[in-house]
Amino acid sequence: MNNRLLKRQILTGLTALCLSLPLPYLPSTAPTAEADAASVIGAVISGAAAHSQLNSTIHKYNDTEQGRNEMLQQLKQKYGVNYDSYLNQQLTRIMTNLTRGIGAVDPSVYQKPYNYFINNDQSFNAFCTLGHNLSVNTGLYSVLKNEDEIAVVLAHELGHGQKDHPAKGARRSLNMQILGAATGSQAGMVMAAVVNNRHITKPMEREADALAFDYISHAGYNPGACAAVWQRVMDRSKSQPSSFQQFLSDHPANDDRRDAYAKRLNQYSNGHVTNHDGVIKVNTSVFCTPAAANGMSAKERAYFVMGNLSAAYHNGHNQRAAYTDGNTVMLGQQPIITCTSGDESATVLAERLNKIK
Repeated sequence: MNNRLLKRQILTGLTALCLSLPLPYLPSTAPTAEADAASVIGAVISGAAAHSQLNSTIHKYNDTEQGRNEMLQQLKQKYGVNYDSYLNQQLTRIMTNLTRGIGAVDPSVYQKPYNYFINNDQSFNAFCTLGHNLSVNTGLYSVLKNEDEIAVVLAHELGHGQKDHPAKGARRSLNMQILGAATGSQAGMVMAAVVNNRHITKPMEREADALAFDYISHAGYNPGACAAVWQRVMDRSKSQPSSFQQFLSDHPANDDRRDAYAKRLNQYSNGHVTNHDGVIKVNTSVFCTPAAANGMSAKERAYFVMGNLSAAYHNGHNQRAAYTDGNTVMLGQQPIITCTSGDESATVLAERLNKIK
């Protein structure tokens, strides 16, 4: 395989290495025929050349401004661009807020600012590639309407970007295929595997989820949205399973992600706030059971209330009395819940919160 062809194949593979848009996997097992010494040596030599070229290509498209912009243009050409003014203004606002939130815990974000755009894909997804290039599928907006929840999905992708998971995934994919080549498969399959395999691991996914909570809470969004978004996906996937088929097959279980975030919210509140099946408790006493409202199920909305209460305890607002501002229950300067016709009155909830907080 000549150098020019090898480089072209790697670039094609890296462009396709979108963290949340997996392509079909190639068979990972080697042919049954035993490799002779010549094939093993050939595989090792080809693997060394592939590693060298891959490292060079990753450096260009991950670390240089020219390469980052080339990658961005290739992504736009491949997936198309949605120029909807409202959605693009919202995306810019979210990215500005999240960059500030990331910067509070990881200032390196300012050294390589993210490129971003909305693509025309109608499936539920967003992805981050080499070079801090992020794209949001138009289909995401057919499921998520709340800006806090959209921000959670993007924060997860930025977590991948901050930890350099795209490059690590490419190297891991190549290592596994070289191992396969050395045990009998054709060396030429190595580069094809980089195109078709992501090898973003479950630990990487969990790391990105954990980082998303930090980014969201520092960016001024409701941290309860981290759990609420996966409750919403669970609610919607029951009635529209085909819309989520590819996404659900490639990510951790949604209930596990939701429950991990609920546990994190409890910790964020210093142990004061819990949510069990939509029933919100403060210091083990029932505070409220939010009703379905504003296009949210009761369980989804409950996580937003839990997030507000957790933020209040985390930031010390619980030292002040709860009160009402119209239909909204306030704890210090922190809004807790804006009551609708299906809820108990704001006055009743404020009085109860003062007794149990």
